[in-house]
Amino acid sequence: MSELLELADAVVGRAVPGEAIEAYATRGTETEVRAYEGAIESLTSADSSGVGIRVLLHGAEGEGSRVGFAWAGSLNPTVIDAALSDARDNARYATPDPDVVLAEPDGAAAVDLDLWDEAVMTTPMEEKIALAIALERATRDADVRVRQVSSADYADGRVEVALASTTGIRSTARRTTAFLSVDAIARDGDDTQTGTGFSVGRSPKVLHPEEAMADAVLRSTRLLGAKKAASGRCTVVFDPRVVSTLLSVVASALSGEAVVKGRSFFAGRIGESVARGDVTLVDDPTDARAYTASSHDGEGLACRRNVLISDGMLRMFVFDAVSARRAQTTSTGSAVRGGFAGTPSAGCRALVLSPGDQNADQILQSVGDGLYVQTVTGMHSGVNPVSGDFSVGAEGLMIRGGSMAEPVREVTVASTLQRMLQSVVAIGSDLTWLPGVAAGQTLAIADMQLSGD
Repeated sequence: MSELLELADAVVGRAVPGEAIEAYATRGTETEVRAYEGAIESLTSADSSGVGIRVLLHGAEGEGSRVGFAWAGSLNPTVIDAALSDARDNARYATPDPDVVLAEPDGAAAVDLDLWDEAVMTTPMEEKIALAIALERATRDADVRVRQVSSADYADGRVEVALASTTGIRSTARRTTAFLSVDAIARDGDDTQTGTGFSVGRSPKVLHPEEAMADAVLRSTRLLGAKKAASGRCTVVFDPRVVSTLLSVVASALSGEAVVKGRSFFAGRIGESVARGDVTLVDDPTDARAYTASSHDGEGLACRRNVLISDGMLRMFVFDAVSARRAQTTSTGSAVRGGFAGTPSAGCRALVLSPGDQNADQILQSVGDGLYVQTVTGMHSGVNPVSGDFSVGAEGLMIRGGSMAEPVREVTVASTLQRMLQSVVAIGSDLTWLPGVAAGQTLAIADMQLSGD
């Protein structure tokens, strides 16, 4: 990664009086294999690299700075030169903003994380192909009700990042990722249901095809014969994957950027009780188990463990440099960015709800009667992080006498995020690390409205 950092340093070294520069350089490789009917349907392996450049032009006292951004889709010096020129031009025409700044070193030490596995590069392509084909075959053979496998995929990636700025930041980070995914289609008469299973890790050597297969088969077959559910109010038990998606919406409301713009139902509630007393929610990118773990954030500051809610009380939000300045506080090392073609913003990277002491079966037994939600639809359109309104489509199984019973579909589950956080009745011990900004586990929430028949 030294050459990436040298490249970023070289861009920053071209700053002239009156301007500040940040250079974010990346390179990586992504491989995807899809199997269908025992053969390779598609195989792609692509390299990518580039540099994102921000230029700040300092204004007169009280006027604020102008920021310009541009990116180069390669590490070619000529292309980078053009991007730097474009960023400078964009800055000249930008509107002055007193809160626009580049991050400055804050003294926080980066955690030494081992997120790199050479097996992503050294495993022969033949073995990666074999994983996808074997996963498809095993899923087809697992249950006679599985009539089709719409896709069985293997994918991996590696990315290296270097960042430098005129404010004195110099950082590097790298990670590898790998996953298996399979979609099983089960059929019983005229009824068809689909279930997805996957396995994730840092390399192909740690993936578990049998887990991905078993999960896909279970999720598809147990919904066969699903009917509409009766309307009413009951306790809802959410599957870990659903909880991960739910927490990602909560994460957007915990962004300092959303708060300063008045787009969060948590705004103005620091120090208040916002959840049941034993609910603790932490964003911890320094936990190497998190799929999105990182030693540094998108502005080059050290990532750190941020306790957002503890014992039910709202303690803090996550900030990048700009949102922190707007809120008159300091960055929490929580800048995220989608790559060299994007600019940083405040956000969670590895949200975790502190696990309880019950597994999924024990939670079902403690609930007695209710609804187990396996999948939801409309999470991002039916959940409003500004007002907290929550209304999503769901499918799953009724809970009767502490066990899963008949499958149901076309159910609408509704409440508000505020009420849901206060109505948590059980948090699972089955912490599941998933792709995305949040881990998941079984979660039971009381007194939710169901609309079915």
